[in-house]
Amino acid sequence: MPPFTAAVVQAASVAFDTEATLAKLHRLAAEAAARGARLAVFPEAFVAGYPRGLDFGARIGQRTAEGREDFRRYFESAIPVPGPETERIGEAARAHRLHLVVGVIERDGGTLYCTVIFVGPDGTLLGKHRKLMPTAMERLIWGFGDGSTLTAVDTALGRLGAVICWENYMPLLRMAMYAKGVELYCAPTADGRKTWLPTMQHIAMEGRCFVLSCNQFARRRDYPDDHAAIQGDDPETVMSDGGSCIVSPLGEVLAGPCWGEEAILTAEIDLAEIARGKFDLDVAGHYARPDVFQLQVNERPQTPVVTHRGTPDDPFGT
Repeated sequence: MPPFTAAVVQAASVAFDTEATLAKLHRLAAEAAARGARLAVFPEAFVAGYPRGLDFGARIGQRTAEGREDFRRYFESAIPVPGPETERIGEAARAHRLHLVVGVIERDGGTLYCTVIFVGPDGTLLGKHRKLMPTAMERLIWGFGDGSTLTAVDTALGRLGAVICWENYMPLLRMAMYAKGVELYCAPTADGRKTWLPTMQHIAMEGRCFVLSCNQFARRRDYPDDHAAIQGDDPETVMSDGGSCIVSPLGEVLAGPCWGEEAILTAEIDLAEIARGKFDLDVAGHYARPDVFQLQVNERPQTPVVTHRGTPDDPFGT
């Protein structure tokens, strides 16, 4: 296919305000499309917020009432997938003929998941990926995904997948995605350190894929006044510094990294570069040694309750 323009959107959520965040997503999607983008990637937990600096009142053997209230607010700003909010995101994709990759906080029963959704330019929800391994205190507020959402979807732009934040430091997860033939490797993140860019370059070269990574740029003022973050109350305090980037299959930085401001970064994506890169390295093909190393991936959904219903001939469902 001919080259096309892709965008990574470095912007803050309106933390814990789902409606306002969706309105901001619509505005930013329109801006990305106006710059010629056919694909736009939004940060981890964009809808409706990464609760940076909170401890949710948790200590070993003790929880506080204030922390439970923080979680209630976060829980109520999360969204079902699919649901009315994903339909709203679909409306933005359809209005601007965009493929969208958006980090959301998904609510399923009584549990929250850090999730990425994939939306086609006709507004269709194409799939989702739940973060397999929340990091450190994230495990307090987010559940663990399973292998059933190690998703790579075929689109008119190429094979699209997502690996969230420090999942990118899981070599076996990366290998599973390379084996799926991911071409547009999206890496929404909350990591704004200078070490993130070389990680993205390594993955692009290792997987011979385009890597599109985006983080929020957020200040304290992007959070509610009563957000009891360790960073304090100065509205100008930087809570997340960005670092978004787009990298080619040979590790060339095509856009970014961008620090210290909200921005939409764009780059031209030529999928022919992938084949040129696979010429001398295909870690899931000619550069693999399956006689020495093999990876087994369990993609069965892992559910805590499995119901077996009996029949007249087998009343116990055996």
